Amino acid sequence: MQLNDILRMADDRGASDIHLVPGHPPMVRTNTVMEPLAEGELSSGETQAFLDSMINERQKKAFEKDLDLDFSHAVKDLGRYRVNAHSQQGGLALAMRVIRTMVPDLASLNLPEVIQKLTWLPRGLVLVTGDTGSGKSTTLAAMIQSMNARYRKHIITLEDPIEYELRSDECVIEQRELGVHMPSFSSGLKHALRQDPDIILVGEMRDLETTALAMSAAETGHLVLSTLHTCNAGQTVERIIDMYPAGQQNQVRSMLGNTLQAVISQTLFSRIDRPGMVPAVEVLLCTPAVRNIIRESRTFEIPNVIETSRRAGMVSLDSSIAELYFNGFISRQDAVAQAAYPEQMERGLAA
Repeated sequence: MQLNDILRMADDRGASDIHLVPGHPPMVRTNTVMEPLAEGELSSGETQAFLDSMINERQKKAFEKDLDLDFSHAVKDLGRYRVNAHSQQGGLALAMRVIRTMVPDLASLNLPEVIQKLTWLPRGLVLVTGDTGSGKSTTLAAMIQSMNARYRKHIITLEDPIEYELRSDECVIEQRELGVHMPSFSSGLKHALRQDPDIILVGEMRDLETTALAMSAAETGHLVLSTLHTCNAGQTVERIIDMYPAGQQNQVRSMLGNTLQAVISQTLFSRIDRPGMVPAVEVLLCTPAVRNIIRESRTFEIPNVIETSRRAGMVSLDSSIAELYFNGFISRQDAVAQAAYPEQMERGLAA
């Protein structure tokens, strides 16, 4: 079986991910569920041939050194993929994430209205957080596209890899890919600050240097959008603080309190009303009260502030989940299982 045949069948299924592992048939994930795509087990020779058809000599040397490789792959008339090649007990395996080519309209994503308002921010740091596959990249791309349609600004994105291909409309957009156009996020961000940007998207704040540069860029008048693999706003704030040595954390709390504008935390659910996924979203907006909480190391108060600040546009995760349930989008079982406070959710749904 040829790789493109597998990818076409996955596209016909509407799959989000393709897993090619020796000793198993080609597997796909559709609406969070893993299922076989075809009969017959793949061999290690086949997966190696698949990899060889997608990468160049430089990438081959990188894989031989690290035994892991992240890259993007495009197939004409079919689509683009984010690929991870890795060595495991049965031989070389591939995990491929489908990259949707059309950037969805922000209004179509079933997100709180306040997220559209965040695209009007002139400066500061906006973080979109959640587990892998929670839709962070889609939300960020839709936010960038919304700004692209009305501003005349310079947007630079630093990604690993480039997912949605953003077309310049009113804005000038430059997209840079890790390992292709820059050696690291921190290097790309450092040089981006010398390229006259108005808006910077950083694929992930995964280390101290990148985080420090992102906050510095936000502090000096840029709008910076980025992601973290955290599940709620309080955890996001603490993760950033914990990246720094103990002696610097008070200073960092002050800086973060000044620069952070919002944290959007997403969780995806399988829909029961029709095929597809829908997000539940927690939104923290940095009001003066929230800024004081961050500066004074009282992040344990953030959930209560979110719950009592709905009029300001904040959204708690559990209220978002409950709304999805009452609108008939998700099952009761899923709503309770993913809730921050399952027992309270159970009682609320039964009321």
